Amino acid sequence: MRSSTASSRPQTAGTDVPIIALFGPTAAGKTAVAGALREHLAAEIVSADSAALYEGLPILTAAPGQQARLVGVVPLTAEVSVGKYQRLAHQAIDETLAASRVPILVGGTGLYFRAALSDFELPPPPAPGERERWGRVYDEGGPGQAHALLAGRDPEAAARVHANDRRRVIRALELAEAGSSLAPPKDRLWDDDTRHPTLVVGLDVPAAELDLRIEVRVQEMVESGVVDEARMAWAGPLSATARKVLGLEEFATLPLDEAVEAVVAATRRLARYQRKWLRRLPAVATLAGDRPPEETAAEIVALASRG
Repeated sequence: MRSSTASSRPQTAGTDVPIIALFGPTAAGKTAVAGALREHLAAEIVSADSAALYEGLPILTAAPGQQARLVGVVPLTAEVSVGKYQRLAHQAIDETLAASRVPILVGGTGLYFRAALSDFELPPPPAPGERERWGRVYDEGGPGQAHALLAGRDPEAAARVHANDRRRVIRALELAEAGSSLAPPKDRLWDDDTRHPTLVVGLDVPAAELDLRIEVRVQEMVESGVVDEARMAWAGPLSATARKVLGLEEFATLPLDEAVEAVVAATRRLARYQRKWLRRLPAVATLAGDRPPEETAAEIVALASRG
């Protein structure tokens, strides 16, 4: 990726690229590769995982065993937004660079990953009560009428959103009301600009192998006590975003067999979505994730040393 601040390029130890960013689907082996990278570099790991931000869920979120920034730092009662995460990530990355260490950004939440690397301006959050108001417009008038209203206010956004996609129609109406758009003239989400020069690496694993790894991971969560962890969290106060952490409600409320089946299926769907993100990331070096992490880490270090 090119940098929007390349003239102020930071100096870090062990690599010619100040930041290494590691993206891939869940269970692709990102945490193991990041740990192996720390054996080669003076580095700190910075998480780009929306669920891992929450405290009290280390088993469910597969929190890394090694120390990492932005893991378990937000209470379960707090709402988390991309904008809030972006501020935390920029601070963590800049502090790591100031200490002459290499930030290794690791994650599978695509929007968080891009927000951590870029300084692109995020759409404004809805004003209090706006989401509920537009939800009533959608429900009372029906999808067709709400979509027609959107087409009159923001035809380009309407062209991108199906009338039956309630969540996105409502969000598009919110943004139009705030003078923004779900379809901005320049979509910086898929631009290749970064705040600092960055080596972006994608780990990919064949779908069949990934499915097997996900099933094994969920079984390991059960053996490690994820049910008790989820039930304890579910019994307390939770923010709306904390409630959406994958597997939390399932393990807390369903019989174990049903919970495992549901979480495996949902995680596989997530992994396929993450693989789509990987294919769209600009200027990414995609490496095979079905090999020893030390081998992958050595290849990343070689790429980084060439700038």
